[in-house]
Amino acid sequence: MKSWEELTKIQPLASQLMTNSIKKGRISHAYLLQGERGTGKEEMALLLAKTLFCDDRSGVEPCQECYVCKRIDSGNYPDVHWLEPDGQSIRKEQIEELQKEFSYTALESSEKVYVIKGAETMTVNASNRLLKFLEEPSQRTTAILLTENSSSILPTIRSRCQTIDLKPLNPEAFQQQLMDEGVSYKSAVLLSALTNRLDEAISWSQDDWFAQARKRMLQLVETYSTNPEDIFLFIHQTWLPHFKERSQQELGLDLLLLAFKDILFCHLGKEDDMVVFVKDEARLENLVMTFSQEKLLDILQLVLDAKHKLRQNVNPTLVMEQLTIQIQG
Repeated sequence: MKSWEELTKIQPLASQLMTNSIKKGRISHAYLLQGERGTGKEEMALLLAKTLFCDDRSGVEPCQECYVCKRIDSGNYPDVHWLEPDGQSIRKEQIEELQKEFSYTALESSEKVYVIKGAETMTVNASNRLLKFLEEPSQRTTAILLTENSSSILPTIRSRCQTIDLKPLNPEAFQQQLMDEGVSYKSAVLLSALTNRLDEAISWSQDDWFAQARKRMLQLVETYSTNPEDIFLFIHQTWLPHFKERSQQELGLDLLLLAFKDILFCHLGKEDDMVVFVKDEARLENLVMTFSQEKLLDILQLVLDAKHKLRQNVNPTLVMEQLTIQIQG
């Protein structure tokens, strides 16, 4: 999204709050943008930064063409800093380095902006350090914190930010966007259940790795039903070699979650809500016979717990082995 006008189409209330502040010259010293992955948090942060620094903006809209806008887009503007988790968390040392950078005079303007992605991953020490920075900025500074889970952020930090809520995207509208890009209806339904980011969804739809990931997920679910004695062999020989990176492992669990939800929906007579399986698919009947509603509810919680363990940096092999044992149990 290149403009506030475009962003308003998917986040009308959040965009209006922000643009009203810009028009009135009442930019907050700190914002907390909270919303699900893909709801436009990064795009809003980028637009705000360009709006603050662009010399050729029209109303609230940055020109997008000037030297400043292009440098901010490329991440090479010295007065805009982006901070991301180092591994699984944002550490105290990263906040200290940010403070050090901001102790210097702004190089090309009278102010500075910093954006913290995944703000909920800050360690306790990093959070306390940021709190002091929010309270005592060295110069005119705008902080933009991005999070999917604001409850994990210190209340004292939240209280010093203006919170902007970004609403979940309309899945039907997103599916139509994907189909307009040439994605099949069935794939669009599945992809819209996994991500709200158009570029990511299109990339997955064209990626053989993702197609193989979906295939392995279906094989794993069926192995639980048809050959449970081979499940550990499948995990080590087929599943783990394919899902190597942390993001891939989380995506694999997301796919599993959707598959078991589909089986539960079939139990409940909600076949129209399924995203992985096709209604009246033969193998779906066998899976419904294998897993009771009570068992499926337990499995869904187990998969969610496994995702949480991955985010806590638990060994992924151990996570999958434990999940397998728990599902079989």
